[in-house]
Amino acid sequence: MEDIPSFLKDIYLFYYRLDVIDYFVVGINLLLMFYAKQIVLKIYGESVAEKSALQRVHILRALNLFIILSFGYYHLYSANTDNSVAIKLVSISLIIYFGYLFTYISSFFLRSKFGRTREVDGNKVSIETYNSRLLSLLVGIFIFVIVLLAIINILEFDSLLEAGGVIGFIGVFFALTQNAWAPDIISGLVILNSGMAEEGDVIELNDESGSIGVVFKTKMFHTEILNLVNNHRIMLKNTKLRELTIQNLSKFASARGLRENMHFKVGYKVALNEVKTMFEAAFEKIKEDNDIPIEHQYPLEIGIVETGDHAVEWAIYYYTKDVKNLIKTRQNFREVVLVAANEHNISLATPLNYVLG
Repeated sequence: MEDIPSFLKDIYLFYYRLDVIDYFVVGINLLLMFYAKQIVLKIYGESVAEKSALQRVHILRALNLFIILSFGYYHLYSANTDNSVAIKLVSISLIIYFGYLFTYISSFFLRSKFGRTREVDGNKVSIETYNSRLLSLLVGIFIFVIVLLAIINILEFDSLLEAGGVIGFIGVFFALTQNAWAPDIISGLVILNSGMAEEGDVIELNDESGSIGVVFKTKMFHTEILNLVNNHRIMLKNTKLRELTIQNLSKFASARGLRENMHFKVGYKVALNEVKTMFEAAFEKIKEDNDIPIEHQYPLEIGIVETGDHAVEWAIYYYTKDVKNLIKTRQNFREVVLVAANEHNISLATPLNYVLG
């Protein structure tokens, strides 16, 4: 043994000190590291963004690696196996790992049990409801308390003063930061309970932008919306979303669908019957176009909404159930009306009238 290099001796002693339980723990962690991505996808499916899923995979793998390294340190450098820093690190990392994992697994089962299945972007996903989110929050708090008490016990904060000091510090921290997270959690629960902005719904926000988008995900602190106009994501704090007036275009007040309208201005010189004939002709062409998803069986409603100084403002009303393609439907509808107006020699440009007194 004298001729064997020291590092080989360390490796030999390392494997000599390992027992069956150690091999089992290291092997399980290596498997969990390898299948971390599959575990996250199994728990969340397609309901979580790719970047968020990747972050959770990295967290799981980092905890697995920390456990393995702690085991290695424990067997290589720890002289007192009964009360060593290494064994405490291993125990704490295991508790945090399984607490973290059980929190998301319980959230998955609660969402499957108390959530609702809905089709979002062509995929069937389990969406959060008020009950599933509230139960997930309560279970998360319960697991956090169990993990905290276990860590306090491992660190041997046996006296009431030491344990109370740790818990008191965490309590003060949450109390000082509650204005940053509590309102958004409560607002998120209110949004889920109201059912007015569920995942997959098309909503219109009455803010400065007037954005129209699909609710992608209502999370703990914010809501993600897919903008239908610019094809990008909008992130709104739950408290901010509650302050806005939300028009849910997916929840129809009638079985006919969404009653959509568009306005056009026509000069006073054009007779009323000519304008109505033009709109009816445009509607007949739209009925023949399958790319414009409107409810063809219901007649077009035509009416005057304003008689201004320069022109008469007309409104045409129709029904559609394909609200996700609402922007495209409007564009195609206006194009057909413009073509019909040109064919009937009707100008949609607002004329300028001068009245001499």
